[in-house]
Amino acid sequence: MKRIIPLRFSLVVASLLALGIAPAFAQSGQATGKLKIRVSPKQAYVFVDGKAIRDGSQTMELSAGTHSIGVDNYGYTPQTKNVDIAAGKTADLDVALQASGDKVSGPFGDIELKGHPRAAVLLNGTTPAYFVGHVDEFDNNFIWHQWLLVKPGSYQLTATEKGQTVWSGPVAVKAGERVIVDLNHNGATKTKDFKRGLKLGPEPRFEAGLASAIVPVAAPTAELAAKGNQVDCGQSTQLSWKSADAVDTAISNVGNVASSGEQSVSPTHPITYQLTAKGPGGTAERTVTVNVNAQPTATLALSQPQVRYHKVGDKVVEQDSATLNWSASNANQVTIQPLGNVATSGSSNIEAVPDRSGTGSVNRDVTYTMTAANACGGTATRTAILHVVGSIDPAPAVTLASLFYPTAYPERRHPKVGLVSSQKNILGKAAATFKDNEQYAQQNKLMVVGHADVRGPKKYNQALSERRAEAAKNYLVSQGIPAEQIETRAEGKNSQLNEKQVMNLQSQDPQAQPAWMKNKKKATWLAYNRRVDVILEPAGQESTEAYPNDAPDARVLWQRPVPKLKVVETASKISPGNENAQLDNSHN
Repeated sequence: MKRIIPLRFSLVVASLLALGIAPAFAQSGQATGKLKIRVSPKQAYVFVDGKAIRDGSQTMELSAGTHSIGVDNYGYTPQTKNVDIAAGKTADLDVALQASGDKVSGPFGDIELKGHPRAAVLLNGTTPAYFVGHVDEFDNNFIWHQWLLVKPGSYQLTATEKGQTVWSGPVAVKAGERVIVDLNHNGATKTKDFKRGLKLGPEPRFEAGLASAIVPVAAPTAELAAKGNQVDCGQSTQLSWKSADAVDTAISNVGNVASSGEQSVSPTHPITYQLTAKGPGGTAERTVTVNVNAQPTATLALSQPQVRYHKVGDKVVEQDSATLNWSASNANQVTIQPLGNVATSGSSNIEAVPDRSGTGSVNRDVTYTMTAANACGGTATRTAILHVVGSIDPAPAVTLASLFYPTAYPERRHPKVGLVSSQKNILGKAAATFKDNEQYAQQNKLMVVGHADVRGPKKYNQALSERRAEAAKNYLVSQGIPAEQIETRAEGKNSQLNEKQVMNLQSQDPQAQPAWMKNKKKATWLAYNRRVDVILEPAGQESTEAYPNDAPDARVLWQRPVPKLKVVETASKISPGNENAQLDNSHN
């Protein structure tokens, strides 16, 4: 319906428009230009660089440079444009806003303002986006309706003009009540009944005549949902939200967001997200809770509970193994002691290992402890125990006995003659036990040390010792011991056993002295020093220096004179079946 405006009011409006009042934005000494702006609707308000100037089309003086020009009117889509102002020149700008937004339903209260008619009115914020109109649109309710309609609630009202705040403070409004705010008296308020606010139907967002204006401010609306309200640690869920009639929208623990949208979130603990949509018409809040399962699950198991371990010397002859299997879910870190960090699922081959050195039985438990953890602070622990049984045994013993040679044998001309049958038997036992031992102690070697009695020159005895050691080595090689595992050394007549040592050895010999040996200490002493010692390395085990008193060739070994070659050759060929027969050398 067309409204009739009194002549006096029309003259006042015309006079103000004719004056072309412009803000003083340029400071003294600055180069300036002008902006001539035409707006539609004509009640639209102009902001320069975010500061409220005044309503309507106008010409204003601005400092030279680029300025942000905003044009706002509630119920319309605002526009902001950058305008270059040149010194001494006038820039033209036409801005036509487009109406937007649905009608707004009550019940309503009304805010009436007095004083500063050109001041912009902002509700619940200080930026142009919170603009709802200017004072002149809401300062009269006599003949023409000038209503700023709001839903019941408390509002932070700010009146600002030409970059300056006129007044700012809270205004509480009830449905069916008008609150009159006097800007000239520091925001003093009084209230009156506004019964019509209880009956008004849906109103357009902006309706104005020459002297009337109705602006119903819409309260913000908000919706918030989570695609999944229950997640495991590390998983994400999708938040979706929608708001309307809001200027600023934020979600707690997310930050500022667009008015509508979606976002993936990965909470580490149960959390409530709150959507806050704030606009001129108030604040709308919605919440959604996402629960987080922080407890990992874990399994740890062995394919068998017990394994065996058996070691002989240096050789492991039996070493069972078991498979350790594990899996974890809702976890991002898994450790298994003593394995360390592992994947969240997998398996490992566990070999039986003893917990001791030396020899003896093996009987131990090995505990594997699995800990699954996640970023949410959840942990799960599992254990598995592997029982290891078995033994660690020494390598088979090597039987070592010293060898004895007849006087002056082996000769230089007959280096292969001199190792008689009984001594070959001794070397054969040493070779057999060494090979047995070698399976379990592969680093072992034999040291063969030749000796000679004190008779004869030093050089002769040294060479004789070398032949004796070499003959023993060759026999050991013939019995299957690799030559590289045998070393030789010649002592000559050094390192002699003295007579007291020999007597002590004879007293410990379980074999009785034959009659021809008794009371002949000198000959016996000499016989003990015509020998080869065998040493097992690296153990340092030395051969026993036991004289073969009861051997069939013992007298050939013992006699002081050099035996005939044929006698020694015969002694070297005595068969095992005739070992009990004494070799007679008396005729030689």
